[in-house]
Amino acid sequence: MRKLWLVFRRELATYFTSPIAYFVAFAVTLLVGFIYNGDLASRNGVAEPNGAVVLTYLAQFTVFFAPLLTMRLFAEENREGTMELLMTLPIPDWAIVFGKFLGAWTYYILLTGLTFIHQTILIWLGPPDVGVTLSAYLGLWLFGGAAIAVGMLFSALNENQIVAAFLGIAAMLVLWQADLVGDVIANRRLAEFVRAFSFQSNFSYTFAVGLVRLDNVVFFAGVMAVMIFFTAQVIESRRWR
Repeated sequence: MRKLWLVFRRELATYFTSPIAYFVAFAVTLLVGFIYNGDLASRNGVAEPNGAVVLTYLAQFTVFFAPLLTMRLFAEENREGTMELLMTLPIPDWAIVFGKFLGAWTYYILLTGLTFIHQTILIWLGPPDVGVTLSAYLGLWLFGGAAIAVGMLFSALNENQIVAAFLGIAAMLVLWQADLVGDVIANRRLAEFVRAFSFQSNFSYTFAVGLVRLDNVVFFAGVMAVMIFFTAQVIESRRWR
């Protein structure tokens, strides 16, 4: 656990010295602010405030932002040759991968925590449904963890950060819109199987409306576990090259 903690601390600290991380934080704050103001204005005197609206849009932004946060996790190490140095240390591969994942996920959680200011204002204006808001936060954090795990795998497979980010965004777009992908598949069973992997369905139609279901929690946890496992296998394979 101590070795895992060391990797986690190193990775989290790196985010606070990375210009990309600050750019993502600025972009998220700006876009969420616009969405929040627009939604608040449209509901003024018409409907009750809904704290989950901002989080639903933030989930959509995560499709693009998560790969930007993960593109340097391994790609930069591979390009600069520091990955070989890291692997010579007495740290198991799983600790390296899981520590980096936890560092990125923690930064993402802190990033989404910036939206607490919007929720505070909503509570002051007129209490929204707190249960729906908490459910949306839980789903957003699980969604973000799964997105980071996907992006991390592509970072491990590449030495170029831009390529890793592009492939991560492409994969996330497919996973987000798996419902639409399923619509063009003629085979019904295959189409239903593809739709089951839709990030949008597992978040927007459940967590975002206040429904916390075990199958959706297991889905995102499973994506994280599988992606972390594959990433660990990629890193381990480098030892035999």
